[in-house]
Amino acid sequence: MDKKLTINIFGGGHVATHLAREILSHPQLQLNQIYNRHLPAIQEFSDNTHITNSLSQIKKADIFILAISDAAIEDFSNKLSWFDTLVVHTAGSLPMSKLKTKRKGVFYPFQSFTKTKKQINFKEIPILIEASKTNDLNLLAQLGHLLSNKVIIADSKKRQALHIAGVFAANFVNHLYTQAYNILKSNNLPFDLLHPLILEVAQKVQQMPPQEAQTGPAARNDQKIIDKHLTFLNTDNQNKIYKLLTESIRKEKNHG
Repeated sequence: MDKKLTINIFGGGHVATHLAREILSHPQLQLNQIYNRHLPAIQEFSDNTHITNSLSQIKKADIFILAISDAAIEDFSNKLSWFDTLVVHTAGSLPMSKLKTKRKGVFYPFQSFTKTKKQINFKEIPILIEASKTNDLNLLAQLGHLLSNKVIIADSKKRQALHIAGVFAANFVNHLYTQAYNILKSNNLPFDLLHPLILEVAQKVQQMPPQEAQTGPAARNDQKIIDKHLTFLNTDNQNKIYKLLTESIRKEKNHG
């Protein structure tokens, strides 16, 4: 039987939590330690692995995963520079060079994580990897393929592009859901009326380019309906958002 790949995780937030759960559930991986300054944040793992808030207690492992805030990565990695271990961060928008260790890399699971008990299917999550040495890249590829069906080698520019695209596709869209929720609530209508529409569009863009899936008054260049909508909206913020997105759709459809 092959030797298990040993992992230490540093962090107690959303990404660290889901990675730790997934690694613990995998027979070919061993979670040696989880480090976090605040032990209560990682208490759920105390029965299955060694948790610590002391850097002096850190043990060796094949890979150290820094699932901490972007701002803390540079200084924190410097504290681990004496380890002859591959140290990786999980940030989408941060270059590998921010790590101050001899062996460095990136292990970026591209998903929106929230710290809930909901189990995430890692097999469906794209994982982007990068490393400064070929052997370390192979090590990350091994870890990636154990967790996911989609592992991609990507430098910081490509990860940045994906991260920004994710902001448009997830964060901005979720904000629009919030605006839709507010419009319905102010008119005594439940948000779940939109659920079938949301699911239909989400499924449609998996089968065709989003440009082809675009519908609505802006795509049709229906100015009468657009004017009615703008009159109906009762906040300046919603009005501005509607105008901005309408103009963008029109340009995409060559109406503007």
